[in-house]
Amino acid sequence: MQRIGFLLKVKQEKIDEYKAHHAAVWPEMLDALSRHGWQNYSLFMRPDGLLFGYFETPDYTAAKAGMSKEEVNKRWQAMMASFFEGLGGGHADEMMMELEEVFHLD
Repeated sequence: MQRIGFLLKVKQEKIDEYKAHHAAVWPEMLDALSRHGWQNYSLFMRPDGLLFGYFETPDYTAAKAGMSKEEVNKRWQAMMASFFEGLGGGHADEMMMELEEVFHLD
């Protein structure tokens, strides 16, 4: 199982709206994530909008590739694009800054 950590930055003025969207993620988006191996997925945010995401998957490359083909993911990413700083017009799932795991307590 691969453990994936990543960073993104939510715009300060969009934090409350971002949280509201994630309190009610579309059921079809949740189904797609599960189908493509995104497990134990969590998001954490500092008050300034720095977002840390974490999930586990058997195959990160396959998990990303599977979601890239999902119509619901395309709609979700298009809706979310304006929430983030520094994406240069890209989508968050394509621009996640993946973090190197340096320790894990089993």
